[in-house]
Amino acid sequence: MPPWKNAVREHYRWIVVAAGGLLGCVAIGALFSLPVLLRPIAQATGWSATGISTAMTLAFVALAAGSMAWGALSDRIGPRAVVFAGTLLIAAGLVAASLAPSLPAFQLCFGGVIGLGAAAVFAPLMACVTGWFDTRRSLAVSLVSAGMGMAPLTMSPLVAWLVRAHDWRVTLQIVASLVVGVMAPLSLLVRRPPALARPAEAAAPHEAGLSVGQAVRSAPFLVLVLTSFLTCATHSGPIFHTVSYAVTCGIPLMAAVSIYSLEGLAGMGGRLVFGLLGDRFGAARTLVVALLAQALVVLGYLYARQLAAFYTVAGLFGFTYAGVMPLFAVIARENFPLRMMGTVIGGTTMASSIGMALGPVLGGLIYDSFSSYAGLFIGAFALGIGATQSAVAFARLPSRGAVGVGTV
Repeated sequence: MPPWKNAVREHYRWIVVAAGGLLGCVAIGALFSLPVLLRPIAQATGWSATGISTAMTLAFVALAAGSMAWGALSDRIGPRAVVFAGTLLIAAGLVAASLAPSLPAFQLCFGGVIGLGAAAVFAPLMACVTGWFDTRRSLAVSLVSAGMGMAPLTMSPLVAWLVRAHDWRVTLQIVASLVVGVMAPLSLLVRRPPALARPAEAAAPHEAGLSVGQAVRSAPFLVLVLTSFLTCATHSGPIFHTVSYAVTCGIPLMAAVSIYSLEGLAGMGGRLVFGLLGDRFGAARTLVVALLAQALVVLGYLYARQLAAFYTVAGLFGFTYAGVMPLFAVIARENFPLRMMGTVIGGTTMASSIGMALGPVLGGLIYDSFSSYAGLFIGAFALGIGATQSAVAFARLPSRGAVGVGTV
């Protein structure tokens, strides 16, 4: 390759990282506008916390259902068209949800449409970024993930500010306009990794004959999927109900949103720190430590009542739960061929989305039944221990470099 082409590639891959971080920030912000709007919607409509939370659960179900399909499509046609389509779906879902005349309609529009759109953004983006980097891969993935973690610091306060000046329906319409205005142009910057233009060169010898079917039946893939599910099942409920829980403890709404924002700020540090530790000590080993820390920290919410205590626990929790996320993409790239990254990361995203779907509705049911969130945090701890044990099992799997061996 001529030197000038190497220089262009070296610089453009960081453009892909920057675009991916901003795309993820706005997409995550649109999806997680619902925790901020939960009480305003309930007060304006009379819908139950469980019913509104179910829309978030449906969003993650739709994200799960679409992740492998969108990921496989991005492997075939490239990530740009897929991410652009996801952008349009997210915006359409926000507008449709804002016009919903009933709770079932709101659940379908917010949950189904936005979730399907988000599925077209997350897995293809992460797969694309891993393909652009042979070195500093963990740093690149961590930066994209950190961009996604900016959503609580930027989009959530924006939504909270908007809903103070407008009703929740107008707020969703404004967010939809922001999605189109920011994400549509950025999606055009996303390009297929150059290595995929030379698949014969990109594949290692032991990968050459590996089919997608063999990969998704392999022990490393199945254990990684299970770990991803348990990881997100651990933190989904506490993330979604942080604002609502703080309000029930007497914290004002804007201050409660600042707790959520602090989680996001701490999460940025966690993504970078754990990602870099994964480069130094191995992503699989680092994942075990991060998951154990996540399980222990979530119990701190049981004792948080004042704003200072909430800030302390939220900072630690955000650092740990966000820190695990870049590791999954790095582990996937270390164990599977680049040509099927969209499918593999789509599979882990599918599992994590199912895990994320549990928290909102279970947290709503627990609170509606007991007028307390204590059961939510105890259950999250138990799931976190399960995630840690699954990660230990993955780290002990033999011959992970040759994923065709040991399929089930």
